[in-house]
Amino acid sequence: MIPVITFGEALVDMLSSRLGEASDGTTDAPEVFTPYAGGAPANVAAACARLGVPSRFLGMLGEDHFGDFLAAELAAHGVDTSGVVLTREARTALAFVSRDADGERTFDFYRPPAADLLYRLEHLPAGVFAEPAIVHFCSNSLTEPELAETTLAMAEMARRAGCLVSVDANLRHNLWADGTADVSLVTRLLDAADLLKLSTDELDDLRADHPRDGWLAERFAAGVKVAVITDGPGQVSLLGVDLEERITPPVVQAVDTTAGGDAFIGGLLAELAEFTAATGIDGGWHQDTAFLHRAVETACRCGAHAVTRPGAYAALPDRDDLAAF
Repeated sequence: MIPVITFGEALVDMLSSRLGEASDGTTDAPEVFTPYAGGAPANVAAACARLGVPSRFLGMLGEDHFGDFLAAELAAHGVDTSGVVLTREARTALAFVSRDADGERTFDFYRPPAADLLYRLEHLPAGVFAEPAIVHFCSNSLTEPELAETTLAMAEMARRAGCLVSVDANLRHNLWADGTADVSLVTRLLDAADLLKLSTDELDDLRADHPRDGWLAERFAAGVKVAVITDGPGQVSLLGVDLEERITPPVVQAVDTTAGGDAFIGGLLAELAEFTAATGIDGGWHQDTAFLHRAVETACRCGAHAVTRPGAYAALPDRDDLAAF
């Protein structure tokens, strides 16, 4: 099977015990934060591994308690951590996660400084892109100039090596120095993708006053083969040149949406890894509408499963979970 390699941040989600208001209508109930392994690219690596796909995470952790916790959690979920680098120059990132009554979350990040921001090309394992692979990125590794250069260079290296590049916009405006993402920089990473995942909110943020269809056409002209646009519990749009499908996700009661998007893209990449193992990276996956529809249906089930449970790795389904879901 084609392996999945993800790059970027692994961090600890400190998940609040509160879910909206207290039962008496107040917010005075004691609040407890429980640590869960998280970070979008790390979540995706764990999601793929849980579904039986060889996955590898590339990134940097602090030599501290939380770094040890994350490395152990990744390994316990079947992720290859041989590409994880440890440093004493910065600590592992934290994110304090609050949830409303519908499980929708807000983040308070303790980053920068953080260890994951210090990763450079020199830390790449030798020959990492020598064999066919799906290589996955998110925009959160663009928030610091040197890390952004590293990320864009890695995406270009992967693509030149014949890998399939996946990008999830995963915008977190409060991670950027001025409180809003650099749209031009994010768009450069999006245009390096073969497979692009966005939410409707992210699409609106990135296109600004540019017409939706025109903005998407520019991405396809840049080389994006397939774009998947999610809308929370709403329909998923599957788009490409001469491709337009709508898939309706299962209806569930959300408890914590932290891992929903990452479980979704992990499920999609897992299906893609299995399909391309038989056809090859360049085997026309983006032109097989029936396969893409099935793959997005599986991705929707993965995302729906994840939001019914708290935390990130802990909420990710395996094949048995999907069969029973």
